Amino acid sequence: MTTTIARRLKILLVSWEYPPVVVGGLGRHVHHLATELAAAGHEVVVLSRRPTGTDASTHPTITHISEGVLVVAVAEDVPHFEFGTDMLAWTLAMGHAMVRAGVGLSRGGIGDGWQPDVVHAHDWLVAHPAIALAEYFDVPLVSTLHATEAGRHSGWLSGRINRQVHSVEWWLANESDALITCSASMRDEVTELYGPSLPKISVIRNGIDITTWSYRERQPRTVPAQLLYVGRLEYEKGVQDAIAALPKIRRSHPGTTLVVAGEGTQFEWLREQARLHRVARSVTFVGNLDHTELLGWLHGADAIVLPSRYEPFGIIALEAAAAGTPLVASTAGGLGEAVVNGATGLSFQPGDVAGLVSAVRETLDDPVAAQERACAARERLTDDFDWGVVAEETVEVYAAAKRRVRHPMARPTIPQRPLPDRG
Repeated sequence: MTTTIARRLKILLVSWEYPPVVVGGLGRHVHHLATELAAAGHEVVVLSRRPTGTDASTHPTITHISEGVLVVAVAEDVPHFEFGTDMLAWTLAMGHAMVRAGVGLSRGGIGDGWQPDVVHAHDWLVAHPAIALAEYFDVPLVSTLHATEAGRHSGWLSGRINRQVHSVEWWLANESDALITCSASMRDEVTELYGPSLPKISVIRNGIDITTWSYRERQPRTVPAQLLYVGRLEYEKGVQDAIAALPKIRRSHPGTTLVVAGEGTQFEWLREQARLHRVARSVTFVGNLDHTELLGWLHGADAIVLPSRYEPFGIIALEAAAAGTPLVASTAGGLGEAVVNGATGLSFQPGDVAGLVSAVRETLDDPVAAQERACAARERLTDDFDWGVVAEETVEVYAAAKRRVRHPMARPTIPQRPLPDRG
């Protein structure tokens, strides 16, 4: 599906990740949105970055066309900053390189006098370049907030870096002329954290191209069950709950294993959790997977377990549905909207290990019903999660966005209590 447009828009997407640089779901989201917008006839430029470790003094900005999208990838200005230890400095260095490259677009980078009709920022890491370029070109700034620092830490922002990130998110939200979130729960979270002077917030779900995910029905098992988790290895993803549930699952379904795909800061801690629960030999960490590897694991699993305690959306739920893998997911945030309990998968409350155990056991006990839910989940993708629809709704936000009058802004409020449970 492609968008019918009244006029061709010039769109500048700003994102800290874009293939081949993919850290998580954000990079895949921006890639699909960009290519769908280009297919609909819009002129799309993506301003992103080269892989970590590239130095602007030795690795110049790369400009190339991919799938109808002009990709401008910058190297970091200061090579000795590391994201994990120098997050804010690293982000500022990347942002400076992006501003320089973005301004260069109007000075012969694409064509004489080229400028976008809209700048679209994706998350706080590109707040500085996106705000600066929207001001430079004097065009509306649309921002998609994919997650919040407060949400990732259950509302507690005790660390200095946490508060700084929150403040940049607040700044981006209040400087924008229109906002997009991928779920209603995320919209409510943004309103609570960054209001009351926000622009209009539109809820536009993530999409998926099901043609790249071959569907396969589960076959009756003659060997122990295999569960799969895919995502970042961070506390808010709840992998520790899946590990804690595994001993009880193995009592009723002996030999069940858990495969954990992904990387993150909690890798060593999660391995220790597996040892503490005496399931170290039953939990396998396989790291990041490419598309072919991920599809293979999805086809081989009896169920994918997504135990997030915080989840703005959870695009892996759509990918698993497209592959025919039965879904067992928490109701955290967008997962509660992506998975319909009892119809397209089974759900449990975030952090509820007993509920997770019950949902997995029900899935394994009745594989026929689990496959019926998986089939319904895939059918739902073509109606509710089509990238053509996502692009069309995004263009409507672009068309309606107007530069707001800028007033002096108050200082951001730092949350000092847990966010409401949106599960």
